[in-house]
Amino acid sequence: MSGMRQDAGCRAATWHRALRRELLLGLVALVGTLAGTLGAAAGSDEVDTALIVAIDVSNSVDDQRYKLQMEGIAQALEDPGVIQAIVGGAKGGILFSLVTWSDKPTVNLPWTLIASEADAKAAAHKVRALPRQGGEFTCMTRMMRVVSDKIVPQIPSKATKVVLDISGDGPDNCNSDEPIGEVRDELVKYGVTVNGLPILTPEGPEMVTPGAPSTQSYLPAQQKVHPLEQWFRDHVKGGPGSFVLPANGYADFGRAIRQKFVLEVSETQSRARRDFAAELPRFFTP
Repeated sequence: MSGMRQDAGCRAATWHRALRRELLLGLVALVGTLAGTLGAAAGSDEVDTALIVAIDVSNSVDDQRYKLQMEGIAQALEDPGVIQAIVGGAKGGILFSLVTWSDKPTVNLPWTLIASEADAKAAAHKVRALPRQGGEFTCMTRMMRVVSDKIVPQIPSKATKVVLDISGDGPDNCNSDEPIGEVRDELVKYGVTVNGLPILTPEGPEMVTPGAPSTQSYLPAQQKVHPLEQWFRDHVKGGPGSFVLPANGYADFGRAIRQKFVLEVSETQSRARRDFAAELPRFFTP
C-alpha cells in the first residue's frame, strides 16, 4: 500500500516538474514575442531620410514665382516616381519639413512623416495651402544657421540620412556675422548633406525660355557654367553625395524639384548615376 502511495507521489512530482517546465518555456516564448514586438515598434520610429526643403521668398520672388515654387513642390510630392522612392526605402518613409527664407527663415511645415501615398498627398495639400511669405534680402546664411541650431536637432526620428535642399535665384546678399561656408561645413560635420537648386534667370540677349534646353556645347571643355550655379557649387553644396541641380527659370522649378526629390530620398544612388541625372537639364527639355 505504501508502495502505491510512493508511486503516486513520484508521478505527481514528475507532473509538477513538467508543468513548471512548460510554464517556463511559455514565459520565455512570451518574453521573446514581446521583445520582437518592441523591436518592430522601435524600427517603425526610423526613417530613410529627413528632408528639409528651404525656399527663397526674397524680394525677387513675386506672387507668380512663389506660386510656381509651391505648386512645384506639391506636384513633386504627388508624383508616382517620388512616392515610390519615398516608400521604397528600407524604413518605408521619410520626414519632410518646409522652410521659407528671406530676411529670416520661417518653418512653414514642421517635421511631417510621409510613409504612404496618402501621407504624400496630405503633405502636398498643406504646401498648397501655405500663406504667401515674403521678405527683402536673400539671407541664406541666417537660414542655414537656424537649420543647424533648431531644425536638425529636433528631428523626431532616427534618420539614415539628413538632407537640406536649398533653392534660390541669387547669392546671399546679407552682411552675416559668419561666412556661409562655415555654417555649411558645420551642417556637414553634423551629418547633413546640403544640395543646391539655383534658379537661373539670365538677363539680356542670352535670356532663355524657362524650361528650354541649354544652348551650350555638350563638350565638357566648352561648357559655360552660370555664375549662380557656380556660386551654389562653391558655397552651398556640401557633404557626401551632395550635388547642384539647376532650374532653367521659375517655370522649370517643378521639374527640377521633382528630379531632386527622387535623387535625395532614393535608398541607393550611385555617384555616377546621381551626377549624370543632375546634368540632364543642361541638354534636354523636361
